[in-house]
Amino acid sequence: MFSEDELLPISALQHLLFCPRQCALIHTEQLWAENLLTAEGRIAHEKVDEEGAETRSGRRIVFGLPLRSFRLGLVGKADVVEFSGGDGGQAIVFPVEHKRGRPKQKDCDRVQLCAQAICLEEMLGVTVEAGALYYG
Repeated sequence: MFSEDELLPISALQHLLFCPRQCALIHTEQLWAENLLTAEGRIAHEKVDEEGAETRSGRRIVFGLPLRSFRLGLVGKADVVEFSGGDGGQAIVFPVEHKRGRPKQKDCDRVQLCAQAICLEEMLGVTVEAGALYYG
């Protein structure tokens, strides 16, 4: 078990797999310089980064849901988590990660989504069967 101050940002997993240098600059050196691509990503995330919720077609959709796993030492925020009724009364939990651009050859985005699912499983005591990556 990890303590609160030992938790690693889930986004650092994505950054590490995408580019170890980028990960070190952002998470170790605390250096960040916005450019056109990162600005587009920030703008695309404005709705999902605000914490809130709404109900559509019988599904509860939660935006900016804080996540953590003390077992794995992870902390972060899910862009979107959809909750819907399942068989036997257990909710179906479905995380959705929003990304700028196109799907990557590397697994970095899928690893980030899986880490979010693992956190949701630990926090809610459910099994997360699937999730989605939304590229826009």
